[in-house]
Amino acid sequence: MNATTRTLIAAALVMGIASGPAVAAHAAAAPAPSAVSAAAGRPVFSTPPDAAALERAIAGLGAQHEHATAALVRVGGTSGEWRGGSGVADVRTGRPAITDGRFRAGSVTKTFTSAVVLQLAAEGRLRLDGTVQEYLPGLLPGSFKPVTVRQLLNYTSGIRPADHPGDTFEAAYAHRFDVEDPRAMIANAVAKGPEFDPGTKQHYLNIDYTILGVLIEKVTGTSYEKAVTARILKPLGLRDTSLPSRTQTRIPGAHNRGYQAVPLPDGGRKLVDVSVWGSSWEWAAGDLISTTADLERFTKALFGGRLVPKAQLEEMFTVPAVTDFETGRPAELTAGMKRFVLPGGKEAWGKTGGRHGYNTVIGGTRDLSRTLVYSVNSTDAKGRNMNKVAEAIVYAAFAK
Repeated sequence: MNATTRTLIAAALVMGIASGPAVAAHAAAAPAPSAVSAAAGRPVFSTPPDAAALERAIAGLGAQHEHATAALVRVGGTSGEWRGGSGVADVRTGRPAITDGRFRAGSVTKTFTSAVVLQLAAEGRLRLDGTVQEYLPGLLPGSFKPVTVRQLLNYTSGIRPADHPGDTFEAAYAHRFDVEDPRAMIANAVAKGPEFDPGTKQHYLNIDYTILGVLIEKVTGTSYEKAVTARILKPLGLRDTSLPSRTQTRIPGAHNRGYQAVPLPDGGRKLVDVSVWGSSWEWAAGDLISTTADLERFTKALFGGRLVPKAQLEEMFTVPAVTDFETGRPAELTAGMKRFVLPGGKEAWGKTGGRHGYNTVIGGTRDLSRTLVYSVNSTDAKGRNMNKVAEAIVYAAFAK
């Protein structure tokens, strides 16, 4: 793959988000074309995934690797399948990575939250043009102009972020077991006043999805966790996917441990185990725990129109005609996903997620000719730059 192709893919995907055991992988022949891909015409991808490139992308992971201790990958679609895993489950013991292990999926949670909101809109239980002031009276101060549900979904609400203990890993680690109430976070955020007029810019922040979590609870009359479980997890049979309570700190079931690399004064580093961590800061914006198999099933069901009716699903594939608040460039985010452009002008859609110790991606082409799900146990999962292992996986998965 040439440098231009690599740059295009990397720029599109980044959302500013001693060797281990040998790679374990397998490839499968292309399945029969689905109704979705047939309806879309000529598929974006018609050849199987590049197995050799994918194996290279995740080779050599472990305690001594600069960027990741493990990785789990599933490439699928009508053009063929590939499954692989590499690295270690625990750097102390060197046990091989658990290929069906669970992990924190971070902001991939937002895609689940968005899907539930869009389901409720399809059922007539809320309107996307309805306002926060209408559905959650008193939540926003009078200084705010009307903020619609759609503007929360696509990050154009103009609501500022809530305060956190600090921007450094050390600050986050010191407060990793804090239990935060969603409404308290919202109150903290809105007390600062609006950042910009609703619908005029896009700013990717968790606060919009925290409010959507509260909205789901108000409309459904149940907890956010129960609503997502009843509407998505159970119907799709996602048995290894869960939404932890605000006081839960451990990943249930078998999982590969996550680590953060911390620099030492002598120029070396130590790996801090970050597997045990609270979820109340992220909640409806980022607390999902899942597996690559479950997330692949979710992605195919979502893109295939089996979760959200067609009219509402278009919100997930519609980028608002505004600019990004931080960069000034055209917006790229939709209701719970992001658009990125492959070489040759083809589109792909997906969502990244980052929690300390874990980077995740779901997505693919809309015709489902190529899908990608990965979990990378990144040693700097919240860093500004895309993890190098994750980057290599993306290059390999979308190579033609």
